Amino acid sequence: EAQLVESGGGLVQAGESLRLSCTITGLVFDDYAIMWFRQVPGKEREGVSCLYRRDGSSYYADNVKGRFAVSSEHAKTTVYLQLNNLKPEDTATYYCAAEKTPRPTVKFCQLYGPRPEKVEYWGQGTQVTVSS
Repeated sequence: EAQLVESGGGLVQAGESLRLSCTITGLVFDDYAIMWFRQVPGKEREGVSCLYRRDGSSYYADNVKGRFAVSSEHAKTTVYLQLNNLKPEDTATYYCAAEKTPRPTVKFCQLYGPRPEKVEYWGQGTQVTVSS
């Protein structure tokens, strides 16, 4: 059974940075697009970022573009989400998730972005709190 475990959340001030990690086991990493979602209680889950290492595609929501960066290291199964210039409105629980992609694919994340209804595996979440 696949497991996704997030870490790296915390309490920071506006303008500061955090790096979230998602460590993934139990699946063939390059067969999956790895996504980051966030959710605030009482609000809909929001897709933040997507990375599909096999075709090198990535995606960012408009409200984080230029501030967040998703990455992974070659042959390793950890995905990072670097959060820079954090704002109070970034406060949420952040989840990583995995969607199995059909093959062949080209620019998967750019075409589809984060799709919660297609997610096969979810992490447990890590809390990010940004104070003003």
